[in-house]
Amino acid sequence: MPTLTGTVLLAQGGVYEIETPEGTVEASLRGRLKREERTGDKVVVGDVVDLGRGSGSGGEAWTIERVHDRRSVLARRAPGKAPRAKVIVANVDQVLIVFAAARPDPHLRMLDRFLVIAEAAELRPLIVVNKTDVEGEPAARALFAPYERAGYRVIYTAARQGVGVDALRDAICGRVSALARPSGVGKSSLLNVVQPGLGLRVSAVSEAVNKGRHTTVSAQLIPLECGGYVADTPGLREVGLWEVDLDQLHFYFPEFAALIDDCRFSSCTHIHEPGCAVRAAADSGELNASRYDSYRRMMLGEDED
Repeated sequence: MPTLTGTVLLAQGGVYEIETPEGTVEASLRGRLKREERTGDKVVVGDVVDLGRGSGSGGEAWTIERVHDRRSVLARRAPGKAPRAKVIVANVDQVLIVFAAARPDPHLRMLDRFLVIAEAAELRPLIVVNKTDVEGEPAARALFAPYERAGYRVIYTAARQGVGVDALRDAICGRVSALARPSGVGKSSLLNVVQPGLGLRVSAVSEAVNKGRHTTVSAQLIPLECGGYVADTPGLREVGLWEVDLDQLHFYFPEFAALIDDCRFSSCTHIHEPGCAVRAAADSGELNASRYDSYRRMMLGEDED
């Protein structure tokens, strides 16, 4: 019988930091679990686990005896040639997708891939545009207007000035949110303002390459004083789609919904068929050209860059 049940806050080097009703403890993975087949990583941040006592060099040590079924996962394709899943975090309610308005310039095709991953996982995506003070909020709003027109909620923030922080705090309190973002978008600064005293390390953006340095090296589930958690993850240089059914891809672009029924063919891929309402809308400017290009690239399996 398990002695404790808790939530994994940090997984690093085979050691797991787990929040339990009796406090935070460290545990290792039981040998039997290491040998079990499991989709993605065996234990990730956000997993609910049962703990038991095992023998360790310092006496009785905590071991993870069982991993509870996951109610949701955020996963991407693991880097490398062999296709496999990289589960980023488990048991989350929404995905907080953070991009900078400038410095570094936003990679919108990467944002589109994050949105598809969230939609495919049936997780609510929330776009946060930080550093609106660099070029001005009107410029940021104009750049991200296609996402608001598509139906996504976008929160505009400037961490140093405290702009948008109250709206962001209201959106994440009481929920389990996974952070998805590239490096250098000011994520640590934002979280430090949302929860003063958190003390996450902040790093400058390289002027030479206009990319941020990684300040997070391992995924971590951060308890919020207002309730809920934020799963902080390392910044991503590439975002590979995993287990996204291309036949369903158009459903993950919500602005396509009003157009699909007007296509000539019910099996339209919206790439090359005649009488495609989606392509016509993209050609006329009714549909954002950049968003349609992202869709086309994903359908054709082209690299995101």
